[in-house]
Amino acid sequence: MKWGIVRFPGSNCDQDLYHVIRYILGQKATYLWHKDTDLQNCDIIALPGGFSYGDYLRCGAIARFSPIMQEVLAHASRGGPIIGICNGFQVLCESQLLPGALIRNRTLHFVCQHVHLLGEGPALKQTKLYVPIAHGEGCYYNSPDGLKKLEYENQILLRYCSPQGTITEEDNPNGSLNNIAAICSPNRRIWGMMPHPERACEAALGSTDGLTLFRCFLQQISTA
Repeated sequence: MKWGIVRFPGSNCDQDLYHVIRYILGQKATYLWHKDTDLQNCDIIALPGGFSYGDYLRCGAIARFSPIMQEVLAHASRGGPIIGICNGFQVLCESQLLPGALIRNRTLHFVCQHVHLLGEGPALKQTKLYVPIAHGEGCYYNSPDGLKKLEYENQILLRYCSPQGTITEEDNPNGSLNNIAAICSPNRRIWGMMPHPERACEAALGSTDGLTLFRCFLQQISTA
């Protein structure tokens, strides 16, 4: 599989993602610039973390209109797989490739810490993970009907939880509704998450649980 990692002005996790894809997962990877209009025959598109276009207006709001995103939208319409991490998740929501929005953290402070996560749905099935987050606008929001649809369609991938895997308000780092940390599209080929799995793929970094997320994503898109 060939991955295309989109670089926007302000992206800062693109090289971390490239390192994991190329040297840990052992797959092909290339960078795609925000002004490009060609996906270079990439099979998977990855939108990395950072602060695209300085996060002016809203996080991901300007990136949504970049030339490359028109190609990403076309890729999605063909059933092409996409993964968005942190700012990439925000871009996916702004582009309406995923439902809902990411708004300011409940505390109005930037949070940077490791969190415990509980996997859900066919792809992650009660998997417990320990992965870092780093964001100021990571509070997932959706309408009551939108939340019901996510639950009914099994589109919730990860929730913030306690070390034991219990979903509690105390273990919710940003105020996300229903402790939601990651969701997917109805066809399960587009994933968006606030946690940073690319920062948890080597023991030296304190966790290799990020590899579980990438491998589950690859397994899911091979069967979805």
